[in-house]
Amino acid sequence: MIDIDLVLAIAHHVAVFSVFGLLIAEVVLLRPGLTADRIKQLGTIDGAYGAMSLLVIIAGVARVIWGAAGWEYYVTNWAFWAKMAAFLLVGLLSLPPTLAVMGWRRKLAAEPGFSPDAGEVARLRRFFAGELVAFAFIPAFAAAMARGYGAL
Repeated sequence: MIDIDLVLAIAHHVAVFSVFGLLIAEVVLLRPGLTADRIKQLGTIDGAYGAMSLLVIIAGVARVIWGAAGWEYYVTNWAFWAKMAAFLLVGLLSLPPTLAVMGWRRKLAAEPGFSPDAGEVARLRRFFAGELVAFAFIPAFAAAMARGYGAL
């Protein structure tokens, strides 16, 4: 018999770790002097980041609905809501870099030699730094929940 709780937990964790890995890849690639190939690569990775984030949400919602802990455990747990807030903050902080990369790809199509200036790259790196800080709270709140903290 398939343990749906285990399958959902594995899917959720793999998706979360994938999102983190893709975020790190973006941080590593976003440097001054971006080439056309790097801009395209950033766009591809950012698209995968968005898709994996959606999978995190789907697997997470499935865990809340069909997981062993049950709906009541999650909706009455402050650590769960803090984790959701951290995830939302990561998502909001990811919007400016995503929009910038999309714009760069459009500019690149019109101007093959286009490269964003160092100031814009530095500004976007600050958003990535914010994402990394906010992301660190997600496993912290998850660990608190796993140990019974947060129940109201």
